[in-house]
Amino acid sequence: MDLSDYREKIDSVDKQIVKLFSERMDIAAQIAQYKKENGKPIADPVREREKLFEIAGEMSADMRAYAVSLYSLIFELSRSYQMRLTGEAAPLAKKIEEAIETTEKLFPESAAVACQGVEGAYSQLACDKLFKMPSVLYFSNFEAVFAAIEKGLCRYGVIPLENSTAGSVNMVYDLMMKHNFNIVRSIRLKVDHNLLAKPGTKLSDVKEIYSHEQAISQCTKFLEGMPDVKIISCENTAVAAKMVADSDRKDVAALSSRSCMKLYGLECIEADVQDSGNNYTRFICISKNLEIYPGADRTSLMMVLPHEPGSLYKVLSRFYALGINLNKLESRPMPERNFEFMFYFDIETSVYSPQFMQLMGEFESICEEFSYLGSYSEVI
Repeated sequence: MDLSDYREKIDSVDKQIVKLFSERMDIAAQIAQYKKENGKPIADPVREREKLFEIAGEMSADMRAYAVSLYSLIFELSRSYQMRLTGEAAPLAKKIEEAIETTEKLFPESAAVACQGVEGAYSQLACDKLFKMPSVLYFSNFEAVFAAIEKGLCRYGVIPLENSTAGSVNMVYDLMMKHNFNIVRSIRLKVDHNLLAKPGTKLSDVKEIYSHEQAISQCTKFLEGMPDVKIISCENTAVAAKMVADSDRKDVAALSSRSCMKLYGLECIEADVQDSGNNYTRFICISKNLEIYPGADRTSLMMVLPHEPGSLYKVLSRFYALGINLNKLESRPMPERNFEFMFYFDIETSVYSPQFMQLMGEFESICEEFSYLGSYSEVI
């Protein structure tokens, strides 16, 4: 036999598999209808566990793991199909549909926006790119930004969510959960750190450098070349520049942006001192209300999954089955729970696709905790 003969045999088997899979899904639909009429839940973990045990017992040792993986996926597809047919776990999908209908068709050009820091902060630069005419209110920390939106002082807030080298800002995720806010837009901003000081200051004069802790971590190699200089962290890179400008000393400097150099009358001693030239920070625009603007093709989610084998697989298999791409998957340990993790997902799919709505209708039923953080488009 040659390769074509083997492929012909595979094709014959595949035809049988496709026919039997179709028959199985038809029966699953009938079961879904029965469960709906009799008030029974779609998910039946006891039944699935028994079936997997039975299937594993019928396979040879070398094929057992493959068979269990295959049937675990089949069970996921069957459950997903049943949920779609019965409309189980659909409240979130309905909420999203309502937001799509009621949200304005154009993202506002002007609004009251809360930012952390002072004039010249990267959050303010991101805000200026998101809005044509923002009215910016500055606050000392992220908690205050969220409180300003909660109290109605501002409609939106613009805050950093992650950096290409330093990773996610976990505090922001925590606050998103605490306040139950939504992401309505995001933007990636190239971040270049410069060593700024008062006019006439030389590099050899500098005894102290101020900046935000993330900016400091992003300039490690440069700072290692200045072992005798004291590094002091502060709330914001723009705050650091303002501190230098307000100081009567000429031996202090700040790691900050070029916009702050012009804003606070400083000079650039060393330019682009970050470790990576490809240094971007992603900022999100948040709102108390769920707003989904036309063109939204990115969605952020947070989940706590059961601490058991296959729990993450069950989520990932849904993305795969529906052809939905993952832009981000990140885990974070939960200090109050042993060996349990919070997972962050960014998925790439249009909010208008039926696959997206199906997905949003299912997650709450398979997660211990599930938070939908919003659907939006990203400005580049």
